Amino acid sequence: MIYLDYAAHTPVCDEVLKSFVEAAEGFPGNPNSPHTPGVLAKKRLDEATGNIAAMLSAKAEEIIYTSGASESNNLAIKGIAKSYQRYGKHIITSFLEHASVTGPVAALKNEGYEVDFVNIGRDGSIDLEHLKELLREDTILVSIAYVDSEIGVIQPIDKIYELVKTKPHCFLHVDATQAVGKIPVAFHNMDLLTLSGHKIYGITGSGALLKKEQIMLEPLIHGGLSTTSFRSGTPALALCVSLEKALAYTTGHLNEFYEGVKEKNLQLRKVLKENKNIIINTPEDGSPFIINLSLKGVNTNALQAALDEEGICVATKSACCAVNTVSKPVYAMTKDKKLALATLRISLSHLTTNEEIERFLEVFLKGLG
Repeated sequence: MIYLDYAAHTPVCDEVLKSFVEAAEGFPGNPNSPHTPGVLAKKRLDEATGNIAAMLSAKAEEIIYTSGASESNNLAIKGIAKSYQRYGKHIITSFLEHASVTGPVAALKNEGYEVDFVNIGRDGSIDLEHLKELLREDTILVSIAYVDSEIGVIQPIDKIYELVKTKPHCFLHVDATQAVGKIPVAFHNMDLLTLSGHKIYGITGSGALLKKEQIMLEPLIHGGLSTTSFRSGTPALALCVSLEKALAYTTGHLNEFYEGVKEKNLQLRKVLKENKNIIINTPEDGSPFIINLSLKGVNTNALQAALDEEGICVATKSACCAVNTVSKPVYAMTKDKKLALATLRISLSHLTTNEEIERFLEVFLKGLG
């Protein structure tokens, strides 16, 4: 099998899985319990939390453990909306966002919140002038992905944060699910940050939301002592430890993995550029881990199925998007419905080999006819 869908899911790293098992077997106590096993579990949990915070230039008190990116995004968006609605009900986001961002935003709109979508440039970047125009005194939240999951555009988060901070009660939520562990990410120029374990060779069901200390959130889950008042439930120590290990694995090899993937990306681009029926949507300065294509006159769902029969796994859009629909990010960039209906996403890893790239290109180009 040639797996080229790492943006959807990454295989669990052996070291991560080992850390999960060791924590699950070695710490039988509930971290909230006052007896010795509970105290030892709490000590290990605090150690993991401190290490995670250090790797993201955050404070331990700013980490909220969740089940993954979808819960983190929902908690950030709904939590801010409910806690700060006295200051306004205006939210800004973009058409590049994952369904776990647009979903809660749509739900809030049905409750009477006002939502604006900032314009996207042809290179996929946020139109900063338009964002400046959209920001109002009653804007309470701007939610923007650091790296888009379909196209791989890297947004200028520092510049976006500068604009957001011109409004007194407005916060910037950054979905960094496709950024953490792949490019340098530090929790300075944002108010809330989402990450997920299964995107960085961790375990599905592990994730976190980082929240600046002074910010309040209305919880999604109430009742039961936990690591924080913002998310109830017995602390899942083994998952927290596995997230710590996944972050250490990816951030510890950040430059090495990035450069290796960039080489594979360039290898792909060199060949793909030669075909006039292939449009590369991902900008050259985007994340090298993702290459999004539009294929003129091609049924990409059928092509994906044909590649699958050859043991090659790619995506047409984000794994959370409905089939036979336009790619909203590609449409936002190109304003071309045909191109947005005929997309293919190749996502790479440090595990991807040159031989896999060559085999993919051979089968892919043959399938184009």
